[in-house]
Amino acid sequence: MSEIYNVYCDESCHLEHDGQQAMVLGGVWCPESKRQEISQRIREIKVKHGLGKDFEIKWTKVSKSKLDFYMDIIDYFFDDDDFHFRGLIVPDKTKLNHDAWEQTHDEWYYKMYFNMLKVIFDPQAKYRVYLDIKDTLGADKIKKLHDVLCNNSYDYSRQVIERVQQVHSHESEQLQVADLLIGALSYLHRGLDTNVAKLKLIERIKQRSRYRLTCNTLLREAKFNLLIWNGGAL
Repeated sequence: MSEIYNVYCDESCHLEHDGQQAMVLGGVWCPESKRQEISQRIREIKVKHGLGKDFEIKWTKVSKSKLDFYMDIIDYFFDDDDFHFRGLIVPDKTKLNHDAWEQTHDEWYYKMYFNMLKVIFDPQAKYRVYLDIKDTLGADKIKKLHDVLCNNSYDYSRQVIERVQQVHSHESEQLQVADLLIGALSYLHRGLDTNVAKLKLIERIKQRSRYRLTCNTLLREAKFNLLIWNGGAL
């Protein structure tokens, strides 16, 4: 029987005219059989730090007073062999020329999502993709994304990518960890440096991943996989 994996995706600064240069798409994934165990462990870390088990982990909440908590979350991610991350960074959206490629920003966005996810997908396994509910990603876009992922993977009968659906981030610890890691990459690649706690968290990610976070990892890097997209072929 094929292993089932859950993939939890989020994004930062992905809109065409949001005034931000760098865009980050990313996702964490784990075996579905480990989902509850991972969620429970993250809730235990929340309680250990005096937070409610329903406290929502978010990059925007990283502060000096909660730094130890967020450090523990990062360490837990890197210590759990069943928990993985893949991120795609577009360093400068202002250089995009959609007209030259005869595509809309939305069409390019779907291509980037596939580019981000394709190294995760194993044709011998099954995947359930969950995305944070955002006003910018309605039901039509979810259906379109599922179509694009399946078509580009030659998975026309949806035997590999079983579902793509939206979930609320406060209901998913895994999605919250995705938000944290994507937020760190976005902060770094946008050149921000005013929040000392966030800078320390980024340094911890660098230490634990053993990557500078500004270069591509090897394609088969399983734990913390990065692609800095420079406009090359998909």
